[in-house]
Amino acid sequence: MTKNLKYLVILFLLSLPGWWGINILKERSGNFFYWLEMAKNPVLLAAEARQVSFQNHINELKPIHDENIPDLEIGAKSAISILVDNQGKERVLFEKEEDVKLPIASLTKLMTVKIVLDNYDLSKEIKISEEAISQEENFGKLTAGKALSVNYLLYPLLMESSNDAAFALANDYDGMTIKKFIQLMNQESGKLKLTDTKFFNPTGLDPEKPDQDINYSTASDLAELTKDLLPYPLLWEVLSTPKLDIYGPELVNTNELLGKIPNILGGKTGYTEKALGCFILVTKAPKDKGYIINVILGANGVNSRFQEMEKLINWLGLAYSW
Repeated sequence: MTKNLKYLVILFLLSLPGWWGINILKERSGNFFYWLEMAKNPVLLAAEARQVSFQNHINELKPIHDENIPDLEIGAKSAISILVDNQGKERVLFEKEEDVKLPIASLTKLMTVKIVLDNYDLSKEIKISEEAISQEENFGKLTAGKALSVNYLLYPLLMESSNDAAFALANDYDGMTIKKFIQLMNQESGKLKLTDTKFFNPTGLDPEKPDQDINYSTASDLAELTKDLLPYPLLWEVLSTPKLDIYGPELVNTNELLGKIPNILGGKTGYTEKALGCFILVTKAPKDKGYIINVILGANGVNSRFQEMEKLINWLGLAYSW
């Protein structure tokens, strides 16, 4: 072995830890003859390193935004789409006034369900109170005096956005009160650093009096809350259930895009006169790249929240290549 070759081999061995993370070198690290050949030809080694670096750069850029696709114009007051990859990294794909504080209607119930899943015994039964069934909504499918498990109550809570179920979970569970439950909701907001979010009730209903406070958040904060909820399989099982009739009246999911848009993990709807149409929809990203969290707030009309969301999903499919 020549003196120069010895230097090259020593130099390579000293630099090996820095190269260890490069996949192509890792795959061949056990092949002594490969490394010896590379040491003989530093030009080849440098060229291959550049190729690996370039490929990694290309992977980081995906999905690639097609600048030829016109920007999306959306009528909702606020919206955001965020890709969360399989390593938990985020990339914003679309945003409009994403940090504006707005009423969130029944999107509130995503925090309600998080408090329940984190603190309750799902098998424990709750006796539905008269106060619970007196909550405002156009359908009341719970019956006062009937005992139902926490697990079951998650279905009307999320599928039909039942305010009766929200109140029962927040007030009728053993040792819980509305006041304490709301404190837990806001404490959790603090833990998640949702700095532009505040809860005053567990339902999302507009206040009865003009001087009363209303639940508010931002599209950005709600996307962060949704990201935190991704590891909760029961939540997404419920949100992706179209219909359920195991106890009494049939429950029908308010998410009209179920079965209409492919690869939906689940979604939550909301609507009040002050909040207007609100919608969170989580879809699986193409090629198993993770999940896309889509949030729409302030859509003008009950049905427009679905139309706006469908428009957003379609635009993402055109504007990005995977």
